[in-house]
Amino acid sequence: MSSLQCIMEYNKEFVNNKQYEKYVTDKIPKKKMAILSCMDTRLTELLPKAMNIKNGDAKIIKDAGATIMHPFGGVMRSILVAVYEFGAEDVFVIGHHNCGMSNLDTKSLIDKIKNRGIKEDTFDILKYAGIDVEGWLYGFSCAEESIRESVKMIKNHPLFPKDVRVHGLIISPETGKLDIIINGDENK
Repeated sequence: MSSLQCIMEYNKEFVNNKQYEKYVTDKIPKKKMAILSCMDTRLTELLPKAMNIKNGDAKIIKDAGATIMHPFGGVMRSILVAVYEFGAEDVFVIGHHNCGMSNLDTKSLIDKIKNRGIKEDTFDILKYAGIDVEGWLYGFSCAEESIRESVKMIKNHPLFPKDVRVHGLIISPETGKLDIIINGDENK
């Protein structure tokens, strides 16, 4: 059975048994926070539990490495919408130790892309268009520094309000222990 078939079979029972009822909430985050975190599978349940976040408490934005690659990309747009449309008063950028984006071997990743059928001429076209695919795919060498850079990009964004706190944290994907990299309460 395919993943889609398994999901649809489970979902039918989930809806029929009204298991959704315990998750019903409003679209406005109760704790008035937005969280940018890594897409790492170890954080799916661990991060909310470690922060005492329940369904409906926060807007959670997932991105590889919890990084903002472009000031006018989708991640920053989501943060701005969380602040202006949904009332977030705190933004948390939360990376984690042993992140897969740390020192990512982009040459190996590009080889995997090519092995899945993307032709060399596609990379040539992108290079000719001024796109450094290797640089774009590369993550970072230090998770703490990446968190600092993302916090800095948010705080200095021309559309970001000065009255919203921006915090930078790092979590242990093994224990859930959070450490503060940047305390937005102190940096107002």
